[in-house]
Amino acid sequence: MKNTSIHINEQKLNHQYGYRFIKRLFDIVASSIAVVILSPVFLIIAICIKVDDPKGPVFYSQTRVGKDGKHFKMYKFRSMVTNADELLAELQAKNEVSGAMFKMKNDPRITKVGHFIRKYSLDELPQLINVIGGSMTIVGPRPPLVSEVAQYSDYDKQRLMVKPGATGMWQVGGRNDVDFAEMVELDLTYIQERSIWLDLKIMFETVKIMIVPNGAY
Repeated sequence: MKNTSIHINEQKLNHQYGYRFIKRLFDIVASSIAVVILSPVFLIIAICIKVDDPKGPVFYSQTRVGKDGKHFKMYKFRSMVTNADELLAELQAKNEVSGAMFKMKNDPRITKVGHFIRKYSLDELPQLINVIGGSMTIVGPRPPLVSEVAQYSDYDKQRLMVKPGATGMWQVGGRNDVDFAEMVELDLTYIQERSIWLDLKIMFETVKIMIVPNGAY
């Protein structure tokens, strides 16, 4: 049974002026620098994607749900076949996690290059553009799909009280080895305890798991 002991104080979140200012400033500066430094990596990944599947696009955009339930386009390097969204309905019965989320270890929609870039979280690098634009932040809850949010309870919707992140406690805490209920608890714990120090700690852990993957597929 789900632990419903975490209840976020919205008023407290809204009054974190100093933290929110520093976080936004850091998001813009760090993401902009990262995009410049990683531009050769972006180019190599783009070439590999086109060589592996010449007919498909390099980037993939998908509508996700952000802060206060607002929809936005999230960008990733394409790691699946071009008709992956249409094939999802056929695979729902093979979902390997419980709750409002779909994960499948041997997902047949993933391309050869896709397996590699997903394992090392390289497919998520374009989310730095989302961070610069302000729809996402570097550290925050995983950005959910519209279909997932439609299944949320009021408790689950507390995840939407802050901007979603390119990385977060779910990603460094087990990722696909964590089920939906555990992911919610990790995200709510982050929202309740978030601070500059915690953000830096999660970013450091993220770099570690990009080198030694912890359950991404």
